[in-house]
Amino acid sequence: MQKRSSYQLKPKDSHLVKIGELARMFSVLPSTINFYTREGLLPADGFSQGGYRLYDPQKALKILNKINDLQNKKRLTIKEIKKTL
Repeated sequence: MQKRSSYQLKPKDSHLVKIGELARMFSVLPSTINFYTREGLLPADGFSQGGYRLYDPQKALKILNKINDLQNKKRLTIKEIKKTL
């Protein structure tokens, strides 16, 4: 994953979104969102009628920025990040 200073979100993006849209908002791969969800770092905020996981972009922004800081600035592993979050 490439180094980032922080993720940013436009104010209008406050509705629940699917993984693909969330990934586009933060310029990461959907597999990154899936990985963080599987690891318990980024919980889904709901599910669509079709069973897709949905995320609140405002909440995801805080979590993704925290993960980014812990990985890049403090050089923590995923296991260590789980304990911190």
